[in-house]
Amino acid sequence: MIHLLKHAHRKYLITRLFVKYVKDNTIIHQDIERTIAVRGCKVSPDTIEKKFHHLMLYYPEYAHIFFWRINARYHKWKPHFVRDFNCKIFGSTKIEGGLMCYHPFATVINAKSIGKNFQFRNSLTIGNKHNDNTKIPVIGDNVVAGANVVIIGAITIGDNVVIGAGSVVVKDVPSNVVVAGNPAKIIRSLNDE
Repeated sequence: MIHLLKHAHRKYLITRLFVKYVKDNTIIHQDIERTIAVRGCKVSPDTIEKKFHHLMLYYPEYAHIFFWRINARYHKWKPHFVRDFNCKIFGSTKIEGGLMCYHPFATVINAKSIGKNFQFRNSLTIGNKHNDNTKIPVIGDNVVAGANVVIIGAITIGDNVVIGAGSVVVKDVPSNVVVAGNPAKIIRSLNDE
């Protein structure tokens, strides 16, 4: 009985969050659509509100991104939806719509900008060089970062890039490639596929 009441309370809170923050926010809509598509979720009816409800109820990593998007790291309702991931996304980082993560554990993101459809896994570090916040990365559209990736310094990563797990990226990366290793090197072009 207590579980049912808790679930009903969470659904009520989600409806309130949707009306206040999501209904007219196209960036959050893009995050929702991208997460639903990548995860292969089937939601009926196929509305943005129903998709938001589904993600908030069953994907705490999505909820973590949602509360960052609305600039509410300490929102009073956040504990109802998010576990402690020890994930920090700097407020100064500009991230386009379609942001998606699988496991935000032990992640720090401090970039100048990140394009649309950025996808990452656990233990990602994006940051400055020599503790100088003018030396931070710019990341393009449709970039996927595997687990334990490090991206450091005033570098640029192009569009449509896959960064293999455990890679350390300290130099510019062109568009349409797969990089891996320490230091990261191009291992394949995506134009050849």
